[in-house]
Amino acid sequence: MTARVVADVVQRGESHVVDVLGDTLYHERQRLSRNRYAGEELDIPYWKAVARRVPQASTSAQVDMLRDVVGRFVDEVMGHFDPRVYDIATRVMPPGLAVLLNSLSPKQALKAPKGSLNLRENVIIAGESEAARRLSRLGTVIVVPTHLSNLDSIVMGYAAYLMGLPPLLYGAGLNLFNNKLIGYFMSRLGAYRVDRRKKAALYKDILKQFATYSLEIGYHNLFFPGGTRIRSGGVERSLKKGLLGTGLAAYQNNLASGREKPNVYYLPCTISYGLVLEAQTLIEDHLKAAGRSRYIIIDDEFSRPRKIAEFALELLRLKSRIYITFGQPLDPFGNRVDFQGRSVDPRGRPIDIRGYICRDGELVDDLQRDREYTSELARSIVHSYECDNRLQSTHLVAFTVFHMMERTYPTYDLYRLLRDAASLSSFTEAQVLVTLERVLERVRRMAENRKIRLDPRLDGRDAKAVLDHGLKYFGSYHHQPAVAREGKRIVMHDAELTYYYRNRADGYDIEQVIGE
Repeated sequence: MTARVVADVVQRGESHVVDVLGDTLYHERQRLSRNRYAGEELDIPYWKAVARRVPQASTSAQVDMLRDVVGRFVDEVMGHFDPRVYDIATRVMPPGLAVLLNSLSPKQALKAPKGSLNLRENVIIAGESEAARRLSRLGTVIVVPTHLSNLDSIVMGYAAYLMGLPPLLYGAGLNLFNNKLIGYFMSRLGAYRVDRRKKAALYKDILKQFATYSLEIGYHNLFFPGGTRIRSGGVERSLKKGLLGTGLAAYQNNLASGREKPNVYYLPCTISYGLVLEAQTLIEDHLKAAGRSRYIIIDDEFSRPRKIAEFALELLRLKSRIYITFGQPLDPFGNRVDFQGRSVDPRGRPIDIRGYICRDGELVDDLQRDREYTSELARSIVHSYECDNRLQSTHLVAFTVFHMMERTYPTYDLYRLLRDAASLSSFTEAQVLVTLERVLERVRRMAENRKIRLDPRLDGRDAKAVLDHGLKYFGSYHHQPAVAREGKRIVMHDAELTYYYRNRADGYDIEQVIGE
């Protein structure tokens, strides 16, 4: 890994080595002047020493310094997957997570008959899951899910186990490793460290090379192409293309090296929760002007064990569901892939994708061309997210109530609505039920046309049942419920949370039925 990154820099010339070291020094100083994690004070003298040595160093010495810097970053990034820990975790996790997600109390769980804690009833895997299993044997797969919560990595790792997929490598924020116990297991269950505070181009190149190389040697990967948890609560429609393009790079390197199974397959999937642990912090960050430029939240509900415990205890009272829906597999160019692992055109006819990157049988390097291919892949993934987004009762109730308020006060902008919601947002239950019924009719038609998905528990239920289900969830965890029933009225207690859950249904033009 280190040799590959260094060689890539060196081949661009002596001046480029100095430029890369200078850029890295600048960004690391900026990082260390702001929020630092415990123990990072040791980084300060290291970078000061590099800064002193670079100007007077010979070319070979500068390359040695570059090699040392790269090695330092690589050591930080590297995970330490341990098959023994993975085996233990996958035997311990099912009953542990089942207790967490079922409506059983710990006392009831201890009395439950063996095998009665069936996690498969709570983590629902749907869509093209059989194709995902098959493709993992025909080539290397990259699972690309939506990203709502820090729980996603754990949920997806366990889903892969349930599906019979091999362990997945995935990048996890460095802040999540601050908890020694969680960090120990994460690093040994396939996680490698990603410090999103590091902005140096060299560090980003190392992450890309790490992912590319791991794919080349056959390690299946998990990327969150949105880059970080989506703050608004909506569906990602703008993806980071850096890591996304590593599958194409690995495919080309596999062809060049004559690898037996060169193909790389992308598996888009959407994750849907009825409630999100960090919803309050995420939506507050989204709504702040400063939040638009921040890339990572260091301190949120996931970083506080007490908040995780509170969340877990409330979920114990509910039959919580986490839906993981796999879309149509894709190749690195955004084409659909069939069950035999062949790329196909919109009519289902096989495509020889080697022709996309070869001329007269020889591989042709073209960076601009590859960027366009990755952009096309991103568009295909976003389309999959939109079609496989699964709405639950909390999303539909929040969407209905929030848009009723918007229709009632059409001259108010978003921030005024949120600020004045406490005095504005109250409707009779009858009003809400009439509007919710319209929303249900529309989303059910969309689901029939495969433009969106619905929680199967809502099948055949009328607006009253859906409202009751959503209010029950809203009343279970957050400090105050987003929406609640008071007598015969439906009241929005927390407008920001309502807006967060409402956003999961945003972008489908559902709101046009609100004013009918």
